[in-house]
Amino acid sequence: MRLPSRREFLKSSVRVACTAGLSGRALADSLAVNVPSETLLFPPTLSIKKGVWFEMLPAKLSIADRFKMARDAGFEVVQAPTEPDEHKAEEIKKAAEAANIRIDSVMNMDHWKYPLSSNDPAVVEKSLAGMRTSLHNAKFWGADAVLLVPAVVNPQTSYRDAWTRSQKEIRTLLPLAEELKVMIAIEEVWNKFLLSPLEMAKYISEFQSPWIKAWFDVGNVLLYGYPQDWIHTLGNSIVKVHVKDFKRKEDGYAWVNLGDGDVDWAAVRQAFADIGYSGSAITELEGGDEAYLRDVVRRFDRFVLGRG
Repeated sequence: MRLPSRREFLKSSVRVACTAGLSGRALADSLAVNVPSETLLFPPTLSIKKGVWFEMLPAKLSIADRFKMARDAGFEVVQAPTEPDEHKAEEIKKAAEAANIRIDSVMNMDHWKYPLSSNDPAVVEKSLAGMRTSLHNAKFWGADAVLLVPAVVNPQTSYRDAWTRSQKEIRTLLPLAEELKVMIAIEEVWNKFLLSPLEMAKYISEFQSPWIKAWFDVGNVLLYGYPQDWIHTLGNSIVKVHVKDFKRKEDGYAWVNLGDGDVDWAAVRQAFADIGYSGSAITELEGGDEAYLRDVVRRFDRFVLGRG
């Protein structure tokens, strides 16, 4: 069930007061007595699974030790990259099982170098092959979604062409996604495409398929929008989330740790509560050692979940 927002809570309280014939002063006294002050000042805490992007884990470690470190640091799920080698895919599966941590999703690795929006059939086929591998990886590992950057707008590819070409190719993947019961999750990134939540919602809805959803990245939209606005607009089409923070500077910008940037985390938490989101959120930050990862988990608890 979705927790009520502060506005909904206050409106319902006013209705109750009016029904009971309470005066404004009595209503204020009632709220002061019965409701902790932090309930009115801050959004509710969230039940979202803490996740980590696999590449944040130290590359010098074995695959098994990387998964173990993720679990020891306090993460609940991992997003893994596409793995075309069957033996390595098996190793990843066994390592996750041994560490008792779930592979939650797959990061498709071929959508930037080989965009679906290309006018070169060979490039498009490589992109489709990467997505097929990613979907099979997800099924094999027990994940339920694959992240896909759908298109790239550049001097060779117009916005309109990026839209129509990518949709055409993604539709060819839908039968496989349905067969494997794995979601294709469209992410908004700095690809000069899907630059507003209204566009992204329209792009996804035009597929008319339950196997196409949104992968929302909290940090990516700060350059040209507000995460809470995107969350409210995309609503229950959001199936997965990336969390990171972004800091504007006089001489440019920088990606920073959770809580060190310009994300309004209270507003983001409230927006997620408003749409009833309770899936996973994957941290996509700089990598580091176990101490660093534990700090990321603490920040996740504080800023993303609203605990502590």
